Amino acid sequence: MDALLTESFDQFLSGHCTAHQVRAIEAGESADRLWQEMLESGFVDALVVVEQDGAGLCMADVAPLVLCCGRHAMPLPLAQTMVVRAALGAAGIASPSGSISIASQVSWTDTDSARTVTASNVPYGAVADWVLLNIAGDDWLMPLAAAERIPAGGHGSLMASAVWHTLPEQAIELSRHGQVMACDWQAIGGALMAAQMAGAMEKLTEMTIAYANERSQFGKPISKLQIIQQQISVMAEQTFAARSAALLGLASGDTHVDPLRAAVAKARTSEAAVIVAALSHSVHGAIGVTEEYDLQLYTRRLHEWRMQYGSESFWNAKLGQCVLEAQDTALQFIQKNLAHRHATTPI
Repeated sequence: MDALLTESFDQFLSGHCTAHQVRAIEAGESADRLWQEMLESGFVDALVVVEQDGAGLCMADVAPLVLCCGRHAMPLPLAQTMVVRAALGAAGIASPSGSISIASQVSWTDTDSARTVTASNVPYGAVADWVLLNIAGDDWLMPLAAAERIPAGGHGSLMASAVWHTLPEQAIELSRHGQVMACDWQAIGGALMAAQMAGAMEKLTEMTIAYANERSQFGKPISKLQIIQQQISVMAEQTFAARSAALLGLASGDTHVDPLRAAVAKARTSEAAVIVAALSHSVHGAIGVTEEYDLQLYTRRLHEWRMQYGSESFWNAKLGQCVLEAQDTALQFIQKNLAHRHATTPI
């Protein structure tokens, strides 16, 4: 069943999320058509319970789908929307039809007449319809159409900052609409982004191996050169480690994410991303940075995703602090907190 679901989703993205479409959306073309196709496919409600017309899957089930998003350079926050829609459904809140991103860098200022809210460096902020953020301890869904959007990334980036000079009428304060669980949304975003990064690294490794087998120098494929073989071996090693860590981050039999597992996942994949991106460009040479070649679609995303929801230094510091507070050896800490089959901390 898992293989069939993943294969079906991969085929769907192959037909609806091509490199040409990704480039067009990066260039400013509307993503509405792609999002409508996502809604009609039903994958958006993969985590929503069956009683609410969802698929009733768990995090472990959808983890391969999130990897697929990375493999296809998904230009929309599909994985984030899946989780938010499941949380909203569990709380009895109707989900908006648009795509939903998750913000982790939020600030606000209050005056006598209004509250100004700023969400900095929102992943997919340039194309998402809504963003979930926390203001003064309360979770809100804010419409990005009502915000001033400010591009926050480099070439082709879909990241943007958003500023609301007043709270829009369409904003939804989740605590006022049913029983909403307390969520560590940064950990959720980190675990999802780790899986997308692992998927992108798998794609980069495949592309690099294929190029090395096709590119000839001195009458033989460069894949026969020992230095190239060594570089590809390191890429494969780092990619496999990233995939294992990403699957650990989403290893749950329900719709929960364990913060410690999320920390391991994001830290390890962010560390691997730097190595894999550099080696892929090393093997490809100058062709890797050209606009027409797909390699840079993935390496740009790896560098951007690495910084979103916290880089490896941020999450390693969190893990180190937890180990010190537990007063266990590193092995004891892993056995107690990371070796169980399923996570136990709510989303």
